[in-house]
Amino acid sequence: MKKFLLLTLLTSAITLTAQTDQRIYDIIDAVSAERIENDVTKLANFGTRHTLSDTVSTTRGIGAARRWIKGEFEKTSTECQGCLNVFFQKDLVKKGANDRIVKDVEVVNVLAIQKGTKYPNRYIIMSGDIDSRVSDPTNYTDDSPGANDNASGMAGTLEAARVLSKYKFENSIIYMGLSGEEQGLFGGGGIAQYAKDKGWEVIGIFNNDMIGNIKGVDGTISNVDFRIFSEPVPPTETEKQRKARRFYGGEVDGVSRQLARYVHKNVKQYMPEMNPMMIYRLDRFGRGGHHRPFNDAGFPGIRIMEAHENYTQQHQDIRVEDGIAYGDVLEHVNFEYAAKLTAVNAINMASIAWAPPAPKTVKIGGIVEPAAKFQWSKVDGAKGYKIYWRDTTSPTWDYSRYVGDVSEFVLEGIVIDNFFFGVSAVSEDGFESPVVFPNGIFR
Repeated sequence: MKKFLLLTLLTSAITLTAQTDQRIYDIIDAVSAERIENDVTKLANFGTRHTLSDTVSTTRGIGAARRWIKGEFEKTSTECQGCLNVFFQKDLVKKGANDRIVKDVEVVNVLAIQKGTKYPNRYIIMSGDIDSRVSDPTNYTDDSPGANDNASGMAGTLEAARVLSKYKFENSIIYMGLSGEEQGLFGGGGIAQYAKDKGWEVIGIFNNDMIGNIKGVDGTISNVDFRIFSEPVPPTETEKQRKARRFYGGEVDGVSRQLARYVHKNVKQYMPEMNPMMIYRLDRFGRGGHHRPFNDAGFPGIRIMEAHENYTQQHQDIRVEDGIAYGDVLEHVNFEYAAKLTAVNAINMASIAWAPPAPKTVKIGGIVEPAAKFQWSKVDGAKGYKIYWRDTTSPTWDYSRYVGDVSEFVLEGIVIDNFFFGVSAVSEDGFESPVVFPNGIFR
């Protein structure tokens, strides 16, 4: 009888932690490359979407583009009986704020908020950039279609809203179009401050910047590779936290890095044909994106983008030079690939939005003992908890054990010195919060 009971418990644990959810596959199937192509084409046809461009015309400039984006979100909201709260968020940036702001400009972002049923103040965010540019970042009149950079990311965000608005989630989701990226990340900075002022609990932001190119400048062609950029630890960490890392580890285990691992794991499970590449840096070498202002504010944030960039198609005047066609035009965007990366975002937002909150506190013990010990704060909505561990040189959480609805556990025979550890909360349906690296010690 005892053996039977043990087997039953073990089987239940495996079922809970290894199961998949048909809704995630349905979300993947619902993403439309055709709709993304239509949206990218529409955005590119505004001529230029430079942050300082025309705001009065109905057919050209960033004003027309952002009003059209807002209108698309509103159409989606109408189809889901008003499930999205759609609005503009604005900040005035004065001339001379940097050398790319050559006149006063109102940086206007578009937000569509899908409120959660249980945790309405917890937000998982997907963003794309509205603005575009040519070679000279201050040239706001010449044609700058910005088909891949970043009509692709903006179109992906619109499509994710269409797909996910068909579902209800415990946590809130925000779909955002951000302006001012090419002028100095002003849109993201404005929203990050807005989130702090409103007291939002930001679970994380998925910044989508260029998700449509499959042929790199080096000739590499791949429609399955994509990169996930994440910084190792938050820039807001305290001196006490920095000192603790010398003794307890955590150099590559900040909240943004855990968000990157979450995406990597989920994609491997539900989209095994894709090759998610975790890049251990904030962004491309010496370059930046709109997740950075959120990181600067202490929020988790990552950049999801194509793996193989073509620099002749970024930030370029449209021209032919030495036989090379320069410019970010429609013909270079692979819409099927953009749909795949849109699905990557959608399934991860859904998984997080269906998951319980992560434990606020995770303590670890077991110094000079033959076992690793854990204590954590329980969270509302969790069916149970899962302990993860990995070799100290591994980029991913390679081992795990579901331990049920408890607040402490001992991993017998696991020496604390040889691994890194973390804990996630698990829902009734098996959806997990991001892993929390230990933030406390006990003896």
